[in-house]
Amino acid sequence: MQTAQEKQLRYQIQCPGLPLAVYREVAVHLRQVEGVETGLIPQQSQRFDYSDSQVGALWIQYPEGFDLADRERVDRILAYYGDRYSAWESLVICY
Repeated sequence: MQTAQEKQLRYQIQCPGLPLAVYREVAVHLRQVEGVETGLIPQQSQRFDYSDSQVGALWIQYPEGFDLADRERVDRILAYYGDRYSAWESLVICY
């Protein structure tokens, strides 16, 4: 449960064409970092295309004041998948 003193940083990223299974793998990998929460946002397109991902975006959330070492670990995990598939695109940042 979030209290008034616990501000959270939440943002959304996407990697167009990334398969659902890889999005799930990334989400699980990120949740191994203490304090990180993740989830998948379904594709919103009304047009079907085999080359499109079933996932519209991945949201990532962690507390304000998140440890720098853990933040760097999140960045390394995202870089690992970005290097293997395609660069991540930032969509939304919410506080």
